[in-house]
Order: sequence, then structure tokens, then C-alpha cells
Amino acid sequence: MDQDMVMRARVQLLSANLRVVRGVEGLRIYRLLTQVEPEVYGSKLAYVLVEASASALVRELPEQRLALLDEAVAVASALDAGNPYREKVLAKALAARRDIEGRQTQGM
Repeated sequence: MDQDMVMRARVQLLSANLRVVRGVEGLRIYRLLTQVEPEVYGSKLAYVLVEASASALVRELPEQRLALLDEAVAVASALDAGNPYREKVLAKALAARRDIEGRQTQGM
């Protein structure tokens, strides 16, 4: 892991002065930092992935939406059972995934 990239991501996170950094920037930051400290940043990554799956960029691309949600489910599932945010982000990711699968089934 490139420590300069980790340091830059942490600085960007601190300078954003937000509870959760969203969008492409948030995905980049949290994907990187989750590799270093999964219990600290994993729930935020899962949250941002779920948000990204509903963005206008992928709204009409069900395969990409499912890929983002699969990543969110994997990240949330990997969190320790004692993590206070695990159940909430996992439930949100699974619900969003079921919604997309339900729409695909209805469209057939």
C-alpha cells in the first residue's frame, strides 16, 4: 500500500469537513482507506456504494448498480459483528439489491 496515497486520502477526508464524503471522491477515498482500516471506514464505504448505485450515472445500468451493491454487501458483511454500523449498512445494501432484482423480474 502506497503510504503517500493513504496520507493524501486522509488529508482529503479531513479537509472535506463532512461526516461522509459522497460521490466519486468518497468512493475513491473510502475504497483506499478501507483497505488500511476496514472497521473504521468500511461502513462509510458501504453507505457511499449504496448511494452511488442510485446515482444518475448508473440509474439505467442495472448490471453496474448490482456490482456496486454487491461490493457494498461484501464490505458490510466483512465488518465485525460488533461494529455498530454493520447491520444498518448491510440491511440498506441488501434492500437496495432486492429492489433492483425485483424491478428486473417485473421487466421480464
